[in-house]
Amino acid sequence: MQDPNLTIKIAVLIVYVGILFLIGIFASKRIKSMSDYYVGGKNMGFWAVAFSARATGESGWLLIGLTGMGAMAGYSGYWVVVGELLGVFVSWQFMAKRFKKRSDSYGAITIPDYLHSHFKSTTQTLRILAASVLVIFIVIYVASQIDVTGVAFRSMLGIDYKIGALIGFLIVLAYIFIGGFVAAVWSDLFQGLLMFFGLVLLPIVVWFSMDHGTGVTNSLNAIDPTLTQIMGRSEDGWMNLFTILGFSMIGLGFLGSPQVYVRFMSIKNKKEIDKGKWIAVIFTLLTDAAAVTIGILARIYFTKEGQDPEAILGNNGEDVLSMITESFLPTILVAVFIAIVLSAIMSTIDSLLILASSAITRDFYQKIFRPDIKDENLTKISRTSTIIMAFTALIIAIIMNYLSPDRQIFWVIIFGWSGIAATFCPVIILSLFWKGYSEKGAIASMVSGFIAVILFNFVFKELENIGEYFVALDVLAPSFLVSMIIGIIVSKIFPPRAEAIKMIDEIDSKPEK
Repeated sequence: MQDPNLTIKIAVLIVYVGILFLIGIFASKRIKSMSDYYVGGKNMGFWAVAFSARATGESGWLLIGLTGMGAMAGYSGYWVVVGELLGVFVSWQFMAKRFKKRSDSYGAITIPDYLHSHFKSTTQTLRILAASVLVIFIVIYVASQIDVTGVAFRSMLGIDYKIGALIGFLIVLAYIFIGGFVAAVWSDLFQGLLMFFGLVLLPIVVWFSMDHGTGVTNSLNAIDPTLTQIMGRSEDGWMNLFTILGFSMIGLGFLGSPQVYVRFMSIKNKKEIDKGKWIAVIFTLLTDAAAVTIGILARIYFTKEGQDPEAILGNNGEDVLSMITESFLPTILVAVFIAIVLSAIMSTIDSLLILASSAITRDFYQKIFRPDIKDENLTKISRTSTIIMAFTALIIAIIMNYLSPDRQIFWVIIFGWSGIAATFCPVIILSLFWKGYSEKGAIASMVSGFIAVILFNFVFKELENIGEYFVALDVLAPSFLVSMIIGIIVSKIFPPRAEAIKMIDEIDSKPEK
């Protein structure tokens, strides 16, 4: 039977999509060069960059994954909030300005650009490696986001998965094709505001609408006493430790992931970073805490003692948001939340597609095959490569749905996120804070991080007796550690070139503007 309120939901979505297209059209007027298309001419304001960095860093995982985690984990789910808050603060406070100063000095507009210039590379090996890893993991990550789009349309609107995935794909492709990075950042600001107010206000509405009874803690204890144990739900102390580390180490991904750090390249100046820092921190604290709280309230409202929560709330609690909005909000606000879920997904897809396009156009085509071509002649190629990457991701998403209709979609998201983070974050950190870090060390870091993600995900998790601990820890933290250690060891054996150290000293000694 067709949802009688479907017309209202579709009307709200049409308005939402219309706003995105207007943003794309206005943004297109600022696209006059490749720098404009990929980093907004390095002239973006702090509000736009802060919201864009957070919206891009969170994806649909914030609204569907983290709300579900709150329902499954209870109070221990707040360790995710702690980890993400620390990651965002450290990134903006200690890394952003240093990265901005150096990337501007190098004239870099992509992360491979930055790395190639930083080490004064005499070959294209590091650039090729960095660009290749970016393209591989970004296509996987974008495919997972398109997959979530199809699932969101199916669960919230009753639209066929394939049609929903195609609609979401065409929407995001259209506005970034028109307006590039500027459209992505401006739309992220709009979508980030939707996410912020929607997530922060929803638990307040639910709280005042519920029968409070004996309070949250007592209600959770009545369902399952382990839900109120902040240090973990297992009787095995080691399992609790690995679980807490797995939750909190998700924040490591903010310490150098290219989709976040390209925004530091784009910001107008370093004073804007100081302003944007507090917006990013407040956004992270309130939205992440709200997402976990929504899950906890859903666990209290929808489940009882002895029930299997996944049988009621969906696989890993992925139906929590749709169930709680349908139960507590009028139809028009339910429609707004559908737009908010799509915002979280699309704000990540647009940024990743621009990043993958830059790797192909700038780092492969211009820097390796056609170094003579001028930037202004590359805008058309940039748009073409964006379309190619997007269609590749769409095909992968459809194949995933066909081959594994009962798949757990969020492991694919975390795998893509962890792959990018473990490959690039240690390299960015060491390049910013250790002059002894060499090009060979960076290559070793990237290769070892890439391989470690695959090994920890597909090998260590399957080991008898200890595999369950690696499942709890997840792949990011151990892969990150391996990448750091290997990079340091190789740099000790093969130290950096003297010219590279001299250049870094000269840049760092320049007075702040």
